[in-house]
Amino acid sequence: MVPSSSIVDELKYEIEDLTIHLADMLEATLHFAGVSNENLELGVKSYIEALDEVFDDDNGEMGYKEIVRVIEYLKKKKPLLFV
Repeated sequence: MVPSSSIVDELKYEIEDLTIHLADMLEATLHFAGVSNENLELGVKSYIEALDEVFDDDNGEMGYKEIVRVIEYLKKKKPLLFV
């Protein structure tokens, strides 16, 4: 059975909404890690790039320990984000 287009549209909206919330949560996480407000956009881009640099396996689980690991990596590789 194929889902109706209204269900698909609703699910797409929910995915978009969750994506926005995750982006906001990442900005908040970086803020509390010490990234200045002026550097948040660059911090988010750097975080996403660092995921590939820190983890060779892009299908692995991403818990809080892995998030901390990426932020610690950024603090070493891009310390100017944190001033």
